[in-house]
Amino acid sequence: MTQAKALWITGPEQVEMREVQLAPKPDDVHVRTLFTSISRGTERLVYRGHVPVSEHDTMRAPFQEGAFTFPVKYGYAAVAEVIEGPQAGETVFTLFPHQSHFAVPAQALTQVPEDVPAARAVLAANMETALNITWDAQVGIGDQVVVVGCGVVGALAGYLAARIAGTEVTLTDVDASKARLAQTLGCEFAQPGEVKGDADVVIHASASAAGLETAIGLAGVEARVIEASWYGAGTTPVPLGGAFHQLRLQLISSQVGRIPARQAARWTYGRRLRKALSLLSDPCLDALISGETAFDSLADAYGGILNAPATLCHRVRYDHH
Repeated sequence: MTQAKALWITGPEQVEMREVQLAPKPDDVHVRTLFTSISRGTERLVYRGHVPVSEHDTMRAPFQEGAFTFPVKYGYAAVAEVIEGPQAGETVFTLFPHQSHFAVPAQALTQVPEDVPAARAVLAANMETALNITWDAQVGIGDQVVVVGCGVVGALAGYLAARIAGTEVTLTDVDASKARLAQTLGCEFAQPGEVKGDADVVIHASASAAGLETAIGLAGVEARVIEASWYGAGTTPVPLGGAFHQLRLQLISSQVGRIPARQAARWTYGRRLRKALSLLSDPCLDALISGETAFDSLADAYGGILNAPATLCHRVRYDHH
């Protein structure tokens, strides 16, 4: 296989399918893509051209082609089948864009556990982010935790926090229909004006100024407020007035590109990704897949998927004929 199809973002809210030539190195592993997923928050910023110039290098995806702002081939959640060599037939995960076939070094591939279906393994990058957030949040036994913003990353952070003994985890979102998702994941749900405050940990994942204000307002004395959102270009007001100072609140940024200092001496990126994949064995996580599109139709559907508020993890299916 020397040719493949890939989705490219060519301008503000413009995409196209392109034929790409594979140029594998001698030790690269050839794979056939089974599924990718659309990470709505990050990919929408890329699609709109809102990646800040200062972050053009740091926000590059591992196998991105092109450069910000445009044209760029972007994405980082691919589940594939190895089609050649000693690993042939294995299902693997890697941080690759939306493309039908590709070849990468063996060390870039992580085997999907047998008890994790390939169709669910597309959540691995989001689970890895949620794991990092949970580490940064230092959620403890019995903590009262509130997650503001019930997108896929916020929901997964709530899911992980709810599995720490004795925690009381509430997801809050302006969309009341997210209550069912929260219940499926083992969390409580409340709309922003109804949430019990005085939380030990608040995780903010709505990428909105209003959500950040809500998060800070729900934190108890000396609580941690974890900012898990990426806002892209522009500025976002941070309400540091009122009780923020008197309550001695901690406002902590969490970003998956770095392993937190408390774990960094022992955890590698590879170990973290393997753990994220292993955490996807629970069938209830299928509730985070909000839709599926065939790769051949992706160019036409991509903008609508990114702009739909109901999109959580949108799965892309690759039908090989």
